[in-house]
Amino acid sequence: METVLLGADDTGVLDRAVELIVAGEVVAFPTDTVYGVGCNVWSEPAIRKLFNAKQRPMDLSIPVLVSSIEGIRSVTHSEVYVTRLKQLAAAFWPGALTLVLPAREELPRVLLGGRDTVAVRMPDHPFALDLIQRLGGAMAVTSANISGQQAPQNAEETFAALKGRIPLIVDGGACKMGVASTIVDLTSAIPVVLRAGGLSIEALRQVLPELA
Repeated sequence: METVLLGADDTGVLDRAVELIVAGEVVAFPTDTVYGVGCNVWSEPAIRKLFNAKQRPMDLSIPVLVSSIEGIRSVTHSEVYVTRLKQLAAAFWPGALTLVLPAREELPRVLLGGRDTVAVRMPDHPFALDLIQRLGGAMAVTSANISGQQAPQNAEETFAALKGRIPLIVDGGACKMGVASTIVDLTSAIPVVLRAGGLSIEALRQVLPELA
C-alpha cells in the first residue's frame, strides 16, 4: 500500500481523510498529545484494519476520541457518572485527559478488547476535532505507532512507523505536548488513575479530591 503524506493545511486534505475513513480505511493525524491513527468507530472491519496496521494485540481496547461532550452519549452509558464526568470535562476538555466509562452495547466488541468499558477523550487540536466532527462526533483512535514502540510526536515518526500500512498521514507539525494522556477510570466507586500522562495528578485532585 502507498502511504501519502499531506499537510493539515493542504486544500482538500480534510475531505480526503473523511472519504478514506468513510470507505473503511485507517488514517493518521495530529492531536495535542501524540499522533493518532484511527477509523470509523462503528465499523468492525475498519477496526480490525487498525489493529493490523499497528500490530496491536486484539485483547487491547481502542480508545475513542470525541469532538464534543455530546459525542460521549453515542459510545457510553455515562448517566450514572454524569457529575464527575461533567466536572472533569469542564476543567480539562479538550485536553490530555482520557476517561474510562461504561461502553454502550452497540459498540463493536472488537473495539473493547473483551471489556465492557470504553476510554474516551476530547483532543485539543483543531484538525482532529474537525475530522471527528465530520465523522459524526466520535472516532476509534490510538497512538500512531507499532504496538509497544514509542508514540510518535510528528508526521515523520508516524511515517517511519506506518509507511505501507495505511493510505494517509496528515502532517500537522510537532504535537504541542508530546506525551500521552492521563487516564482516569470513573467506573469504580472511587475514581482511579490508570496512567499518568500529560495532565498532572495534582490538577486532577483539585477537581476530584477523592481520586485514588
